[in-house]
Amino acid sequence: MKLDRRGIAVAVACVAVLGLSAPSKAQLGQATASPVPEGIEASQSAGFAKGKYAQLDNLPDWGGIWFLRRDPSGGPGPQPQLKGKYLERFERWRKQVNANDGVELRGRSNCSPPGLPRIMRLAQYPYEFLFTPGRVTINQEAWMQTRTIWTDGRQHPPLDEVDPSFHGHSIGHWEGDTLVIDTVGISDALEFGEGGKHSDRFRLVERIYLAPDDPDLLVNEMTMTDPEALAEPYHVVANYRRDRHGALIEFQCAENDRNPVNEDGSTLFL
Repeated sequence: MKLDRRGIAVAVACVAVLGLSAPSKAQLGQATASPVPEGIEASQSAGFAKGKYAQLDNLPDWGGIWFLRRDPSGGPGPQPQLKGKYLERFERWRKQVNANDGVELRGRSNCSPPGLPRIMRLAQYPYEFLFTPGRVTINQEAWMQTRTIWTDGRQHPPLDEVDPSFHGHSIGHWEGDTLVIDTVGISDALEFGEGGKHSDRFRLVERIYLAPDDPDLLVNEMTMTDPEALAEPYHVVANYRRDRHGALIEFQCAENDRNPVNEDGSTLFL
């Protein structure tokens, strides 16, 4: 917030009444600087982008929007090999769904987005990849989800300092024309397969690149590991078809988020 001359005078008068030393004009107008992530210099961080946009011309062309291409076999694809309490929880979930004619009783609002990793395997709704110095942004039309992948050299904070979230904490780097993304801190309340849950030690590594034989096909090789929930790494490949001239459409699920209420006034989640 900027203070005009009147505001500065009032601030100085207040500190005089309280017996405090008056702040300088520079202190009154100075914004609190955010700390630069550990391991990188201020001039390298994504917050200092001026003069670096020309470097983006060296990156591959991912322009336009991208639609998930369904598996031509129509099958469910590979399933995660769960273990321990996570396998037991999944078996209970599957029995409940089968007993309810295939309808899942959800513990979250219908307008709660799927988060990672399922955000990257949504049919019908397209994706958009934006390159800016120090970061890659992935926009998903469904639920208007946004992922930020830091490419400015920062590392993950200690896991116990990461607030669990829908998209976790993602860092990335380029290996030639392949974007390698490493994500931790994904909320363990989210599913990463049909009904499958994971622990807070879940990790997702993605390798995204244009298909060598088709410049309009984007490939995402996804590898998931979890020492508590998975008996072995879980591999999934997602392919996306380009629409060079398309654009994302606004998605406002909250306007239609109508959860039913029972006779006791309790909200029901379907």
